[in-house]
Amino acid sequence: MFKHLSLAVFLLALGCMTGAHAQAGGDKQEHSSEQLEASLKMQSGKINLPGGMATLNLPDTFRYLSPQDAERLLVEGWGNPPGNESLGMIVPASGVMSKDGWGVIITYEADGHVKDSDADTIKYDELLKDMQESVAEQNSERKSQGYAAMSLVGWAEKPSYEKATHKLLWAKELAVVGETEHSLNYNIRVLGRQGVLVLNAVASMDQIANIRQEMRKVTAFSDFTPGNRYADYNPSTDKAAEYGLAALVAGGVAAKMGLFGKLFALLLAFKKLIIIGFLAAGGALVNFFRGKSKDKVDLSK
Repeated sequence: MFKHLSLAVFLLALGCMTGAHAQAGGDKQEHSSEQLEASLKMQSGKINLPGGMATLNLPDTFRYLSPQDAERLLVEGWGNPPGNESLGMIVPASGVMSKDGWGVIITYEADGHVKDSDADTIKYDELLKDMQESVAEQNSERKSQGYAAMSLVGWAEKPSYEKATHKLLWAKELAVVGETEHSLNYNIRVLGRQGVLVLNAVASMDQIANIRQEMRKVTAFSDFTPGNRYADYNPSTDKAAEYGLAALVAGGVAAKMGLFGKLFALLLAFKKLIIIGFLAAGGALVNFFRGKSKDKVDLSK
């Protein structure tokens, strides 16, 4: 379903402009941003996501963008190349194009029913060490391609799983060599009958306090429809995924362990540093980050 996205890690750093010419360009860009935001159809209330598999019951502080408007925001607003298939985006009602603007990209991975039998046995501190080693091992290749080295600092929020609702939440803090500001990778996974609803926040690390609070609200109002929920799984007819909760969190480490296909990396352009990570096989474990870097960097989880 998300063939274009499943091939790559995308990122960009937009250089700062200086002088009178830069100021004029900045004013023009600001005007264009206001026009773009005004043209987006911000939907509210109860939203039936495309395909009818899941719903959002939005409170007044959130809005929903259709896949078409989400594409416009990603392409025209944040500089993403076209072809970013999704189920839309969740954005704050206060706006998306300001310095503190952020959003949650929604996708669905139909890899099968993910069993949560490992929920009580996952040692997340040990898993984090494996993830840190995996990121470090990939720095040589990043440097050879002219990208800055990256490190996984640790959990911005340690993984937690709600057994009653079958919802998994975690966040990672990442650092790029030469950058003083760290990047935030905030993830929500809602387990369903035949796959996983993937919600990924686009934000910078300095927004962690607000994003932590807001993403808990997102977790609460996002769910599958009757017939598609976790409890509706029928082992006689439905496919089971070949991985559990630990692999959802591990991402690239899971690929290293042979649970998923090879990771690919492509360099693309964004308004601010946005890193979108995908696994090419076994389902796209999508991670979106936004920072304020001038340097080109690469992350293969």
